[in-house]
Amino acid sequence: MNGADKTLRPNFASKVLNSYGVPLIILIVLALVLSFGTDSFFSYDNIFNLARATAVYGIVAIAMTFVIITGGIDLSVGPNVGLAGMIVALLVIQQGMNMWLAMIIGIAACALVGLANGLMVYDGKLPPFIATLGTLTIIRAVIMLISGARNITGFDESFLQIAQTTIGVSSMDENGVEITYGVPLMALVWIVIILIAFFIVRKTVFGRSIFAVGSNMEAARLSGISVRKTTYGAYIFSGVLCGIGGILLTSRLASGIPTLGQGYELDAIASAVVGGASMSGGEGSVGGTVVGAILIATIRNGGVLLGLNGQIIEIVIGCLIVGAVLIDSLSKKRAK
Repeated sequence: MNGADKTLRPNFASKVLNSYGVPLIILIVLALVLSFGTDSFFSYDNIFNLARATAVYGIVAIAMTFVIITGGIDLSVGPNVGLAGMIVALLVIQQGMNMWLAMIIGIAACALVGLANGLMVYDGKLPPFIATLGTLTIIRAVIMLISGARNITGFDESFLQIAQTTIGVSSMDENGVEITYGVPLMALVWIVIILIAFFIVRKTVFGRSIFAVGSNMEAARLSGISVRKTTYGAYIFSGVLCGIGGILLTSRLASGIPTLGQGYELDAIASAVVGGASMSGGEGSVGGTVVGAILIATIRNGGVLLGLNGQIIEIVIGCLIVGAVLIDSLSKKRAK
């Protein structure tokens, strides 16, 4: 038994190092550099805001990870974020609908977009890049049409509380104003989604199926796995998570914005790939994506604190993506 334990430990350690190690080390080093290079990185306000910002990045990144593991890609995650937010804004503000019903409708619309992506990829045999690029273009145009290309404002306090709520301990400041110190509700929603994603990947047939389909679709089919259902499921799950992320972001920004979520597809890909997901499919982890999302958000946050040009930040993130994909490609060549 002891011998078996000793054999398992190195394998587990090596697996963790491969999927989490490098981005985690970079994150720790970056945090140390920012703690010495700025006065506010480890301040409560900055960490609180970083947690809220990372929550949306992280949710969308998990959505992307599930699709990438199947060997696909979902470029429509960014527009899906915007679609959910705009639908909720139009229904709640202009139609006076109950906000919970509006949120369900917004998430359902994003799930339908995911189903459409799955249909095009599996049944239509379109390359995932082309299928979801088309969806990206269509959804952006739809958002502009239904919103009149303008921001929709006028949410009541109950909807805005989603982003403003903090779970923690309250105290009074010197002016008698109540202040709550704790974890933002947005971050708690992300944590719940992380736990659900972990459970799906580790404990469900669907979780095992997405890896099988991504590794070898034909072998998965011959072993009795429904490739159609798995493909549909991955894209629908992606749509649902993007819908949740869009609602959180809309609450934080207090309005429906036509360009909401623009560029999120790139950050999602970066988070997943930096966290160990392989663009060829069959590899990826929820934990690695979480670390990748925190790293990407920290780079953006640190760049702002240091007063760096926004384009420099984008160059750094681009280099991370290229570096991660290159490392994955070289490691696969060596394995062969």
